[in-house]
Amino acid sequence: MKKLLPLLITLLFNPFLIAENDPFEEINRTTLKVNKKLDKAIATPVAKFYQKITPDFIELGVYNSISNIDDVNISLNNILQGKIKDGLSDMARFTVNSTLGLAGFIDVASKMGLKKHDEDFGQTLALWGVPHGPYIMLPGLGPSSLRDTIGMIPDAFLSPSIIIDHEPTVYSLKFLDLIDTRARYLGLESLIMGDEYLFLKDAYYQNREYDVKDGEVEDDFDDFDSFDDF
Repeated sequence: MKKLLPLLITLLFNPFLIAENDPFEEINRTTLKVNKKLDKAIATPVAKFYQKITPDFIELGVYNSISNIDDVNISLNNILQGKIKDGLSDMARFTVNSTLGLAGFIDVASKMGLKKHDEDFGQTLALWGVPHGPYIMLPGLGPSSLRDTIGMIPDAFLSPSIIIDHEPTVYSLKFLDLIDTRARYLGLESLIMGDEYLFLKDAYYQNREYDVKDGEVEDDFDDFDSFDDF
């Protein structure tokens, strides 16, 4: 571990890797091909089966329950980012949905005006000034960066294992989360245009910028009063 930390710091702050955010493109493309095969052989069939046998209200309830547990991690990251008000709101969401919402199955908190946030430790590191580092295609998980991959470590310990002291249950919830997530994204493959690898990389970075800036990103169309200029 003592040898790993300096290596990670070097990779994160190396000027070359910051300028060239995809030095591992060759292995990343290979990993993408493997991920696609795994997705086609396992994830997609299981997600389709899950979607087929699960009523819509149960799907929504499963999503709400998992999302409810995530609010603990989201709250802590909001506090680490200095967003104390949002952090307290997230804890209030978790408390309300865990009780009145039947362990999070029903999202009562949103109806009460407690907004759902989306924060993770990767975003916290970004706010602390840590750059992306090199782009990484993770086996079985997809697009990431070195910074966000490191951020997954504390996130993994915080949710859902922070409130459930039973490993089989924790792993079952994480597996169900993966299947539920894949089911919600079925059909989106048709939106991919051109080089799939570059499309996914660009989409990932744009999405992370949106997340880190809480949706306050520059709009390229702000310079135009209307489309009549075209």
